[in-house]
Amino acid sequence: MEPTLTHAGTPKSGDGDLVKDTTTQNFMADVIDASREALVLVDFWAPWCGPCKQLTPVLERAVKAAGGAVKLVKLNIDEHPAIPSQMGIQSIPAVFAFKDGRN
Repeated sequence: MEPTLTHAGTPKSGDGDLVKDTTTQNFMADVIDASREALVLVDFWAPWCGPCKQLTPVLERAVKAAGGAVKLVKLNIDEHPAIPSQMGIQSIPAVFAFKDGRN
C-alpha cells in the first residue's frame, strides 16, 4: 500500500527514516552526518513550486525502491532560506547528493 502524502509530498507513514523534512537547525544531523552512513539526496522545494510538486513523488519512489541505500531529506526554502543561499541555489526544484559529508 502506498503512503498517503501531505500537500508538500511528505509521507504520513510507511517510509520511516528514508524520507524526512529538515530545518536549518537540523541540516547538519539530517544531511551531513547521515551522509556518512548512506547517500542523502536533498530536495530544495517550496509550496508554490509546481515542478517541485511533480518531482517530489518521483524522488520518494526512487528512494523507497533503493531499499535503504539512499535517503531523501527535503528543505522548504521559504521557511529555511539560509542553507540554499549558502549553497548558491537560485532556482528550484534543486536536488543535491551528499556522501561522506560532502555534496
